[in-house]
Amino acid sequence: FFFVHLMPTNTSIEASMRHSPGKSDVFTREEVAKHNTPESSWIIVGNYVYDITKFADMHPGGEQIIRQFAGTDATESFYDLHRHSVIEKYHPRLCIGKVNDSKYDEFESAENGDLSSVPYAEPTFWRDGWSSPYYTESHHNYRKTLRKWLFDNIRDECMALGKADKVPPVELNQRVGRAGLYAARLGPGPHMKGRTIMGVRGEDFDVFHELITHEEWARICGNPAVQDGFGTGLVIGLPPVMEFGSPEIATRVGRECLDGDKRICLAISEPFAGSDVANIKTTARLSEDGKHYIVSGIKKWITNGTFCEYFVTAVRTGGAGIGGISLLLIERSEGLETKPIPTSYGSAAGTAYVIMEDVKVPVENLLGSENGGFQCIMANFNHERWFIVGLISSSCRAITEECFKWCKQRKVFGKPLINQPVIRQKLANMIAQIESLHCWLESLTYQLQQMPHEQQFFQLGGPIALLKMYATRISYSISDDACQIFGGRAITKTGMGGFVEAFQRSIKYGAILGGSEEVMADLGVRLASRAFPTNAKL
Repeated sequence: FFFVHLMPTNTSIEASMRHSPGKSDVFTREEVAKHNTPESSWIIVGNYVYDITKFADMHPGGEQIIRQFAGTDATESFYDLHRHSVIEKYHPRLCIGKVNDSKYDEFESAENGDLSSVPYAEPTFWRDGWSSPYYTESHHNYRKTLRKWLFDNIRDECMALGKADKVPPVELNQRVGRAGLYAARLGPGPHMKGRTIMGVRGEDFDVFHELITHEEWARICGNPAVQDGFGTGLVIGLPPVMEFGSPEIATRVGRECLDGDKRICLAISEPFAGSDVANIKTTARLSEDGKHYIVSGIKKWITNGTFCEYFVTAVRTGGAGIGGISLLLIERSEGLETKPIPTSYGSAAGTAYVIMEDVKVPVENLLGSENGGFQCIMANFNHERWFIVGLISSSCRAITEECFKWCKQRKVFGKPLINQPVIRQKLANMIAQIESLHCWLESLTYQLQQMPHEQQFFQLGGPIALLKMYATRISYSISDDACQIFGGRAITKTGMGGFVEAFQRSIKYGAILGGSEEVMADLGVRLASRAFPTNAKL
């Protein structure tokens, strides 16, 4: 759905200075100024001196654009053109020392796995001096520990997968699963018993811990398709198996998927029916011996479908409408073929076209009751839509942080971009929208935590649908403002605005998947109308 990747600090630069004696030399600015020829070119970036004499010929942006700064402090121009990760990449090779009159604070950001100190970059409870009725010290520590783990253990691989446009390999999937993070993304439940995830006992793991997991997932994965490639199919596909499958199937499939050994997806949508679930045409008929369902049909836009072993599939076992739908767990087997669907955000999510031709499925793989599949599907929708909102909210917040940083460091017409009133107005709109969205999200998350599950189905379906609609509406506005703030960089896949570009290219996913925006709006109002008191008059 969405993603944002965050910028690094000077932590690794400082460490390399401490452990590289040859790079501990100190130079005056006058000494640096003497090295301003092609035969000897030094520049200052931040508080460090770099010898670019040989590097200039290999500079990706051209030799002259970097050589012109030889002998000078190029800090301001460097950060007009590059993210800090660029200087981190080349620092070990090019740095020769420091300047004697350090005039800059060490540059800070959140890509080292720490919480960000940028205003509004974190939810309120994680800001100094702020309180919340929803979170405890356990939640505070969990976010910090989880963010650090994701940064240290999968961030680099996620970035590489995004650039290569490849699906996450099984080994990386297992690393995530064995850390307990797939279990965490399903939230509280029997599957958490006996686990300890990032210092939190499974028995103490609540819905707010789960929300934090989804939010951090959106921040660290580095690419929207890669983000979905890591378990989105599991988040929406495994709950029906765990809740409605037989004990044997729920235990076996749950263990395989939560450990990352196998992958699962939800196969509902068809070329003939998207949000109109009642109109699906894929059929399942009993074999003559009554031991198998014979499934034939087509599914489309199935997230993770190209690489999954399990497909939680809506089929028609009875007559027309919702009363004839059943839910089956189908294993990849003879007669089931998947083809990748090219999408705007990339191939790593494994979006699939699924063809089933006389696939034999054991009757034991029926989830719930025959012709009772629609109820199983609907029982899963609240969680699916809520989790999508968590991803959207976190991504919008991180995009707002990107814009705030850019406005402070970018100079136009001789002064920082933040000095322009129109830019401050855009930032104000972005901040107000993400803060209001997150407050509503936290409020409904509290209801999910307090309200019995059977009651949630009837009372929270409408509010969650409206929340999802509001979240996607906000994402358009934030994307639009972010693009205007970053200008041409926001429509360029690499460089300073690369993450804004990826965000604006993927925002429609949230408005379509899990129920289209228009359907969500209509559902929310229709359900509210049903509860309208008959004696209420103006």
